[in-house]
Amino acid sequence: MAEKPLKKSSMPGVSIRQLVEEIPEGCSTPGFRQKPVTLALQEGKNAIFRAVVCGEPRPEVHWQSAKGELSNCSKYQISSTPGSKEHMLQINKLTGEDTDLYRCIAVNKYGEATCSARLTVIEGWGLIPSPFLDLRKELVDFRKMLKKRAPSPAPEKKMDSEQVWQLLMTADRKDYEKICMKYGIVDFRGMLRKLQEMKKEREDKMAQYVNAIFNLRHIRVTKDGVATFDLELDLKDLESKIYLYKDGEMIPYGFNNQTKHCLRRLGKRYNFQIQDLRPEDAGFYQVMVEGAVVFSTELEAHAIPPRVVVPLTEARCEEQGDAVFECSLSNPCPTAVWHFQHRPLRLNDKYEVFVSPDGLTHRLVVRGARFSDMGLYSLSTGLHTSSAWLVVEGDEDGIWRSHRHLDSRRDVKEGRSDICDEGQNAAQSHRSRNKPSTGSPSLEAQGPMGHFSQGLADTEVQQGEDVTLSCTLTSDLGPGTWFKDGVKLTAQDGVIFEQDELVHRLLLAHVIVTQAGTYTFMAGNQQSKATLTVQDPPTIAPDVTKKLREPLVIKAGKPVTIKIPFQSRLPVQAAWRKDGTEVVGSSHRGAQVALGDGYTWLCLPSAGRKDSGQYSVTLQSEGGSVQAELTLQVIDKPQPPQGPLEVQHCRRAGVYLHWRHPRDDGGRAVEHYMVERRQAGRSTWLKVGEPRAGSTTFTDAGVEQGRKCAFRVRAVTSEGAGDALESEEVLVAPEALPGPPSAPAILTASSQCITLTWTAPRGSGSAHILGYLIEKRKKGSNTWTAVNEQPVPERRFTVVDMRQGCQYEFRVTAVAPSGAGEPGPPSDAVFARDPMRCPGPVRDLQVTDTSNTSITLSWVGPDTQDGDKAQGYVVELCVSDSLQWSPCHVGTVPGTTFTAKGLRPGEGYFVRVIAVNDGGHSQPTALDKLVYAMPATVCPKFLMDSSIKDSLMVRAGDTIRVPVSFEAAPLPEVTWLKDGLPLPKRSVTTTKNGLTQLLIPVTSPSDSGRYTVVLRNLQGQEAAHSFFIRVAAYPQAPGPIHLQENVPGTVTVQWEPSPDEAQGIPLHYSVLTRSLSHGTWREVADRIHTNHFTLLGVLPGHEYYFRVLAKNELGASKPSDTSQPCTSHDRFTVKAPSYRELDLSQKPRFLVGLRAHLLPPGSECRMTCAVQGSPRPRVTWFKNGQSLEGNPALYSTDVLGMCSLIIPSVSPKDSGKYKAVAENPLGQAVSTATLIVTEPSSSRPGPCTLWVPRKCSGVC
Repeated sequence: MAEKPLKKSSMPGVSIRQLVEEIPEGCSTPGFRQKPVTLALQEGKNAIFRAVVCGEPRPEVHWQSAKGELSNCSKYQISSTPGSKEHMLQINKLTGEDTDLYRCIAVNKYGEATCSARLTVIEGWGLIPSPFLDLRKELVDFRKMLKKRAPSPAPEKKMDSEQVWQLLMTADRKDYEKICMKYGIVDFRGMLRKLQEMKKEREDKMAQYVNAIFNLRHIRVTKDGVATFDLELDLKDLESKIYLYKDGEMIPYGFNNQTKHCLRRLGKRYNFQIQDLRPEDAGFYQVMVEGAVVFSTELEAHAIPPRVVVPLTEARCEEQGDAVFECSLSNPCPTAVWHFQHRPLRLNDKYEVFVSPDGLTHRLVVRGARFSDMGLYSLSTGLHTSSAWLVVEGDEDGIWRSHRHLDSRRDVKEGRSDICDEGQNAAQSHRSRNKPSTGSPSLEAQGPMGHFSQGLADTEVQQGEDVTLSCTLTSDLGPGTWFKDGVKLTAQDGVIFEQDELVHRLLLAHVIVTQAGTYTFMAGNQQSKATLTVQDPPTIAPDVTKKLREPLVIKAGKPVTIKIPFQSRLPVQAAWRKDGTEVVGSSHRGAQVALGDGYTWLCLPSAGRKDSGQYSVTLQSEGGSVQAELTLQVIDKPQPPQGPLEVQHCRRAGVYLHWRHPRDDGGRAVEHYMVERRQAGRSTWLKVGEPRAGSTTFTDAGVEQGRKCAFRVRAVTSEGAGDALESEEVLVAPEALPGPPSAPAILTASSQCITLTWTAPRGSGSAHILGYLIEKRKKGSNTWTAVNEQPVPERRFTVVDMRQGCQYEFRVTAVAPSGAGEPGPPSDAVFARDPMRCPGPVRDLQVTDTSNTSITLSWVGPDTQDGDKAQGYVVELCVSDSLQWSPCHVGTVPGTTFTAKGLRPGEGYFVRVIAVNDGGHSQPTALDKLVYAMPATVCPKFLMDSSIKDSLMVRAGDTIRVPVSFEAAPLPEVTWLKDGLPLPKRSVTTTKNGLTQLLIPVTSPSDSGRYTVVLRNLQGQEAAHSFFIRVAAYPQAPGPIHLQENVPGTVTVQWEPSPDEAQGIPLHYSVLTRSLSHGTWREVADRIHTNHFTLLGVLPGHEYYFRVLAKNELGASKPSDTSQPCTSHDRFTVKAPSYRELDLSQKPRFLVGLRAHLLPPGSECRMTCAVQGSPRPRVTWFKNGQSLEGNPALYSTDVLGMCSLIIPSVSPKDSGKYKAVAENPLGQAVSTATLIVTEPSSSRPGPCTLWVPRKCSGVC
């Protein structure tokens, strides 16, 4: 039948398609009375589309998106209200991918109606004022919203380039682009090339410790706030050390959840966890095996859940006042949500939310607080929650209300263990909060003693019931007056007043919620108060309760949605339980609970057998609570039968199988079992029987003998066959064969025959032995030859027909009625020859060497005249305190020397040696005395050579080390002496491995003397070696200097001798002189052993200064100078004879010019030139064009035309171009040269240590 064209709907945006030609009277096509509206919501919120449909018969409603079907029941929840035409689509936890066009389709047999609505998910927005504002208002308030939005997260810690490359090496290729953009890598191809090279280097380094690394999972944060990352490692050495680093620093970790960083290992998988995440945990993490980095990952700061740093505190305010709650977080959280009584706040003019510029402080302001605003307020970040109470205070009645709410809060705290846990009720029912013990008067109901014998009592009633409030006076105080909440009651208020003498009653019929409050009876100036509480619990329709009595049966793996509608005037909280255990927050993984307007539902995305049980839901409000129960039965295929599957071979009867009933039949009774068999080497299973349900045994008589096969059993119910219980492969043999006999033992052997014996086999099949078959083979051959054709019944047999001198091996096979069994093990090899004579005793047994753990022996073989030749030897030891001899080796010793090892140091042993051959053992040869396990004694002696010196000299203050080599065993006692006495405490001696050393850290003259080292062993043998050490110091300076001019042109210098001469210390003197005040010192005499010296060639008219130094082998003393030129004994003038000068007028000229110098730092530089001219020219020195006159760091000389510029100690800054300018009235002359001072070397000579070789007893 052709479809009708689209009909025009009265509601815009709805299309209707009629599917039939004519529609019967009273029926209609589907339509929409209310269609879904377009939504624009923040990322992370829930979106709800509502549609109200119409049509007769009632249409079925389906939801779709432009991307396809909505199959994920945890993401998309489709529901409808029973008895109502409203249908809802809820999309949980919106993401950017949920932005789409959603379509609602209503279909019945007469037509189809379709409408659509768009959902826009706003990504990356900060704080949105209200999730319930429409799109137009959100756009209008966009500017205001931006002022309140949370700031962007703080900039992350800078990661160095090496860490970025390490992160790239273990990242997925799909993440390369994101990492490069994050860290500013623009050369993508260059990055790939470098990354390939670095990966190759890393693999080469990892190959030392790791065979393979795979299944890398980078760091991620779970919903419980735990950061985890893992990898699989195939280590070459399971004992290899594994280290965890954060930002280059090693951090310790444990192996359980008691530590912040822990490692869980399962096989080759290594899982690292970081507990109790904090902002400082963000960073770059690396896993190292020994010294190789195997994995790198990054924990970003924005991935760490915010924590509550400063929690909310209780707020108090007057009625109509403003209350402020403030909470500080560890890091910004734009998705933080405020709740009141565990329900999200609808932000408006009454509730204002503020966020600090850094995004860490959140503030809630409650404007114009009333008593109805009292309750629990909380701020939730998703993982953490902080809660506090608001207390509103007012007049006397208001104060009473404040106390009532405080009592309510106390009851809530007592009734809940975790006020922030999701899924728990925010408060107890109104009954539990306000009801005192029945019949007892309230605090306010107590009147003064003597006026009220019984006051009013707090009362709780259900809505619609009758209630009576009464009190009894002790005396008549006149007519009383009744008040409700401070307002006087009259008969027009629908109440009845009664008085029976002193008893006053107030009757209320069919109580409603508005009649709840505080009632006061006042007589005279006395009053009594009480509270009337009207319970108004939620209600569930009777037809719904009736349906819930029937068990709900579903198949395993299917989703389950249980929706229960209810009616309530007050806000309701729902708690689902299974078998007494709360569903949400327990072990029911994947279970989802939702509470909507007038309904609550429970969703199990994929039901399993463990989900079967008794479910209950408690609906609770301030007016009371109601509970509904239902039974959920999940059916599934049965589990495998319980094993193990026992398989027994019953010979001719076949194979007997036994198993146990399955632990879980899947909710359906087992109908029968299915038994299958598979032959070894094949993949197909053959059904061999179907035992009844009550039987757990089966016998398979069709098994082929001599083959291996496996069996399996399945339980079969109405839901089908379950998983199988499978056995291992078993061998079905006709009868058991006899086992192998023991290895034959050789009784006798000769060149003609060899006699054997053995023991019978054991085990099944060995009960009836018919006889035995014997086989032989030559040693080294793989071919066995039968000795007898018929089995012999005895366990003894003599083998003949053998070749003399050959070596043979034998084995035996048992024969039973079922056949021949497996051959037994071969015997020891035996020669077919006549018996040998025992060898004679060994000769010349002696000890050649001993140590702390071994003794070495040698001997001579036995004389052949005493017996046949020995084939080996046995060395035995006996401890000195024992009588038991024991061999110290396995088998025999082929040679005539042997070292017994592993002995106890210092222990004494008796030693003997026995020669053996095929004929037997010889008589033992033993040593007469004990042999001790200790090194052989070596007399102590010193190892000297020609390089050893008997006398050593050292400078005072230096360190001296004198090694002396010796030879001795065992290690002797070493004693050092100085001049025959023990060494001073300053001297240190060490002895090790044949070397003893003397060390004096800082020498002084008192250390001079003769040193002796003495070696003494345990036997009292000694050896001594002596040498002399002389410690010398620099000599003392000479005394004052005296000058004498006895002969013209000469000067005699005399000085007082150094004080060291009086002590007999050998020394000599050096004499130095200089001219003018800036001249350098020049040595004019050395090695003078007297105290005077005459200087020749003194120039007339010049001043001279003299210096004398005392010297010895160590060096020179401090100088003694003529430092006072003004005194006659320090300075003298040589009078030059006068001559008539000729007129030699001449302009200056250089006879010898300056030359270039290349000098190291610290050395003296002397630039010299010869200039001639008359009158005598004046010479001026320049450096790089600057005059050097007045420079204190250098000085110049001019002696008869020989001009010099002296720099005592040059440095790199003295390098440059130097110039000498000679001038007189007739002209000038110039000479230039270059000075280059090399850069100082970075290496400096270290201290010099005198060391004597091992075989040297002195300092070389």
